[in-house]
Amino acid sequence: MPTLLSHLAVIGLGANLGDARQTLQEALQALQSNVGTADWLVSPLYRTAPIGGDAAQPDYINGVALFQTNLAPEALMLWLLETERHFGRDRSQDIARNSPRTLDLDLLLYDAITMDTPLLVLPHPRLHERAFVLRPLSDIAPDLVIPGQGSVRSLLPTVSDQAIQRLE
Repeated sequence: MPTLLSHLAVIGLGANLGDARQTLQEALQALQSNVGTADWLVSPLYRTAPIGGDAAQPDYINGVALFQTNLAPEALMLWLLETERHFGRDRSQDIARNSPRTLDLDLLLYDAITMDTPLLVLPHPRLHERAFVLRPLSDIAPDLVIPGQGSVRSLLPTVSDQAIQRLE
């Protein structure tokens, strides 16, 4: 009997090194091939300036994806980390927070679960403060509620001062 894919997960996708757009497209194809996931909704991609870190680094290309999964939160996070490694990211080489990245995959939400472990914090602690998450998420799930914060739709005006450009 097939396993029911009963958990809703939301991931953030970003890159600003190499051909970031191509990397995100290829990473999404790899992620969508996991048999433990289904019903993917993927946002349009957006260009955003780096936040913090070296202001001279290239702009980021960002998006989000929402899907159903039967993977536990920690297993899903480990899978995301392995996918990053496959695309050339070595987190041990990330000198500082917000450093340039070949690929950045963040587990933003998993159902309405809140957790704080050495591997994973849910919901992602800054997702409600970032236009590069809220704007793409509003394209695919504007009424989604971020536990302890409110709906994506209600939070979007709080990041209206952050520059973000939708890519065609």
